[in-house]
Amino acid sequence: MATAAGLGAAAVVNYRGFQRRIAESSVILNETLPVHSLWWRARAKDKGELIYAVIGDSAAQGIGASSPHRGYVGILTDHIRLSTGRSVRVVNLSVSGATVAMAVRDQLPTFAKLTPDIVTVAIGANDIALWDAAVFEAGIRQVCAALPPHALVADLPCFHLPRNERMVAVANRIIRQVAAEYQLRVVPLHATTKRLGLRSVATHVAGDLFHPNNRGYRAWAEAFVPALSAHLVRGIRPADLAGPNAPNAPAGLPSAVPAGLPSPTPEPASTPVANTSESGGVSGPS
Repeated sequence: MATAAGLGAAAVVNYRGFQRRIAESSVILNETLPVHSLWWRARAKDKGELIYAVIGDSAAQGIGASSPHRGYVGILTDHIRLSTGRSVRVVNLSVSGATVAMAVRDQLPTFAKLTPDIVTVAIGANDIALWDAAVFEAGIRQVCAALPPHALVADLPCFHLPRNERMVAVANRIIRQVAAEYQLRVVPLHATTKRLGLRSVATHVAGDLFHPNNRGYRAWAEAFVPALSAHLVRGIRPADLAGPNAPNAPAGLPSAVPAGLPSPTPEPASTPVANTSESGGVSGPS
């Protein structure tokens, strides 16, 4: 009996320690929100031959990664640059903690002023906490209605928890149905993350057990790459065909798309260090 009591007490202590570590990790990640947001706002001011626009939440901000450019948006930006040989201006409209309704309110007005060459959308994970299918569908319809035909819309990632997964399944049915109505391509983020299995919580997730880490964001990027590469081949001229002296080749002429994903480029030397409390940016779930 004493042994059982001792084991029970040890289990309680271990569980409390586990909860404390998660809470500490969450605090640390929260402190990165303004840093990532400021970094992406600076990138939006960069010059670029191509415009890559992003709608999303903290995952698009790269929260949980070791630095902003190691999130999936940074990895995809490198892929675009290497595939086309052209410079890329990233307008990352995402905001940490954003729901679909918040994206409609806060991100679409700015998006409407852009004429982007590449668009990725990954939004909706934060809707699961206060799930309302009707509100979600109304928001997704507004988002899809605002997108150009070449936009790539991701479904929600796998949560690996049965209760959440039931709601995610409904959300993803809505995303696929509405995207089909608007003839938009859906990126299979759920299938990609589900294949990683429950063990990925230990290998692909940050210390808060919610946001992806560097490895997790690489998996997210891999979900986008097939559709993104197809768009680059069809719709974006590579650098050697885009200049004023270029031959009159069709815009859909294939560029040399690298097999696999590039390693992240070094962070720009001018990367700002934030001392502000602003947290606007993107969230993968935030």
